[in-house]
Amino acid sequence: MAGLRLGPLLRYADGSSATVWVEASRPCAAEVRCADGAGGAARTFQVAGHHYALVPVTGLTAGTATAYEVLLDGTRVWPLPDSRFPPSEIHAPAAEDDGHVVRVSFGSCRWAAPAADAHDPVGPDALDSLAARLAADPGRERPDVLLLLGDQVYADEVSDATRERIAARRGLTDPPGAEVADFEEYTWLYYESWLDPEVRWLLSTVPSCMVFDDHDVIDDWNTSAAWLADVRATPWWHERLLSGLMSYWVHQHLGNLAPAELAADPVYAAVRAAPDGTDVLRAFACRADADPASVRWSYRRDFGRVRLLMVDTRAARVLAEDERAMLNPGEAEWLRDQVLDDPGSYDHLLIGTSLPWLLPHLVHDAEEWDAALCRGERGARWARFGEKLRRAADLEHWAAFPTSFTALAELIAEAGTGSSAPASVLVLSGDVHHAYVAEARWPEGSRSDADGGTGPDARVFQLTCSPVHNSIPLSIRVGFRFGWSALARALGRRFRRHGHCPRPPVNWRRTGGPWFGNQLMSLTLHGRSARLRLEQARGNGVLATVKESDLTP
Repeated sequence: MAGLRLGPLLRYADGSSATVWVEASRPCAAEVRCADGAGGAARTFQVAGHHYALVPVTGLTAGTATAYEVLLDGTRVWPLPDSRFPPSEIHAPAAEDDGHVVRVSFGSCRWAAPAADAHDPVGPDALDSLAARLAADPGRERPDVLLLLGDQVYADEVSDATRERIAARRGLTDPPGAEVADFEEYTWLYYESWLDPEVRWLLSTVPSCMVFDDHDVIDDWNTSAAWLADVRATPWWHERLLSGLMSYWVHQHLGNLAPAELAADPVYAAVRAAPDGTDVLRAFACRADADPASVRWSYRRDFGRVRLLMVDTRAARVLAEDERAMLNPGEAEWLRDQVLDDPGSYDHLLIGTSLPWLLPHLVHDAEEWDAALCRGERGARWARFGEKLRRAADLEHWAAFPTSFTALAELIAEAGTGSSAPASVLVLSGDVHHAYVAEARWPEGSRSDADGGTGPDARVFQLTCSPVHNSIPLSIRVGFRFGWSALARALGRRFRRHGHCPRPPVNWRRTGGPWFGNQLMSLTLHGRSARLRLEQARGNGVLATVKESDLTP
């Protein structure tokens, strides 16, 4: 009899359809049955001895919620027997003209929680706390979507339990040692993370959108061309990268896609058609490695009059120093097309990028200065120093790709200007193990439009929130507090002068934070209004509100 190994995860959901992801213990037919008669079924597909299904659910009614159960070969496997959680539900959002409020929660950097009886060295998990609140009061308002902005698993920073499994399987002597080496070991990370009881139930009843960041593969993934050349010279990297992309495709990427996109995806069709899709998926990952521009991990979701663009800022990079860009030309064109598609059709634009666009001023200036050194602005000796500093200090955010930083600023200004402009453009990010809010302002005369305005009509904010569950070193606390100070700004200006860096095309000021802790940010979007709430996980298992503010008063 087929058993449920992992899941279910409620991934996509709109007013009439949804997708539910599961992993089974053997080949079988997976089925979702809803209390209101909606449902769907799919056969599992196989990758590396594991059996997965993404079940399309149809027949949902907009504006309603319905409980569902999962069956494998006709036997109910979810809800679990004697579950202490309420029934998992699919909430189909209301139609746009019904004045639907869109609630979005987001964060990043979730290191897997230890066993329930073990000491947690990094404190309470914010997702556990969110699950506990929703389970205790099922009628309470819940997110319409949960955005997980990277580092869903840590391939290079495993728990003690996973380390023991690696040691028993292949030992720790040969590289990569106590890090994940292949697809099978990646599955252990997902089991450890998603079998956490609270998180398992939460992901079964709140739709989620995901995107990778560096630790899903390796710390500082694709920092520079020199970094990539060095890591490619190691004997373990090729298998690690292919396994990371394959496991991401299975566990995260497929669920990001709408049913129509899945139906048109040739890789998904080929994997499902094969008795074993491992070779098909491996060939796909090889192409993605050889030519990153051949694959698009970014995607778009529309929630009524809220547009979400989740942007790949890791695999889509151009690393050659004389062409360095956060997004390759095809990816940059895709982003521009999605932002400018049907002006006036959305009230809020959310750009999900794992790495912050606007950083504390000193950090931004240091990263742009370092990029100038690495491309040779001060000569070969400084260039060598710049590369060492880039790797040692993790200088690889948007500011370290100055052309891309400027291009995004110009695109946001263009989208946010004019009679069809949205009320807000919100850049949602994580990565940096703290949270803050920064508002962007354009210098007078910086806009290219004829009216000579001083910036876009939309309110533009950088909203950064991490970690969901991870450590916050003292260096992070001290460095990022200092990074916003007046003294830091003066130091940053010296860096800029030394690197011959031009003035940034946009100004920004911190309007909230920095906040340190395991935390989530939430947005409530209704009409032209946007309200922000930051909550932190406390030791008593609750989420405590730290900050609430109106972004579009």
